[in-house]
Amino acid sequence: MNTDLDPTIDDLDHARAQEYALLATLLMRNPDAAVLERLALLRGNDSPLGLAHAALGAAAASANAETVRREYFDLFAGLGENGLMPYASFYLAGSLYGRPLERLRETLRELAIEKTSQSEPEDHAAIVCEIMAGLIGGNIAAPAGADREFFKAHVVPWFRSFFVDLEKSNATAFYVHVGTLGRVFIDIETEAFSLEG
Repeated sequence: MNTDLDPTIDDLDHARAQEYALLATLLMRNPDAAVLERLALLRGNDSPLGLAHAALGAAAASANAETVRREYFDLFAGLGENGLMPYASFYLAGSLYGRPLERLRETLRELAIEKTSQSEPEDHAAIVCEIMAGLIGGNIAAPAGADREFFKAHVVPWFRSFFVDLEKSNATAFYVHVGTLGRVFIDIETEAFSLEG
């Protein structure tokens, strides 16, 4: 979870960037025992996002790192019936390395964002979350409104469906709460951006 955010960014944008960073962390790899301990400290309020935070914190508090590791593998690395493909190309085109990935790569070139990891295509949900965190938090230099344009082009078309699928994954005890958090947060972001214009 990235905490090196631009101090000139307001509190709301700091919180948004942290939310994306949290989702990126949980989608890129399974949390180890130390991360689960930190997540167990999450508290919430009566808002939908607060309730999602509280549920994720409670799930982390009762989770076993090895069980969560297996959950992550079964969901994102295994070929089981409950597996999910966390890629825009899969959700939007039905296959990996499709046209959505090309459109994303074009946007990344325009923003002068270079890929640092060769392990996953750029349209992986975790990488998209990292980019949103960087755009909002000021770690990626971009024109004003770049986060909104990126969100509309590369998040809106598929993220909610992905998080709903993760939320409905009946073979998980921890990641179902990650799905709920992601869905609730993306709904809030979608509404906020729609109110802006």
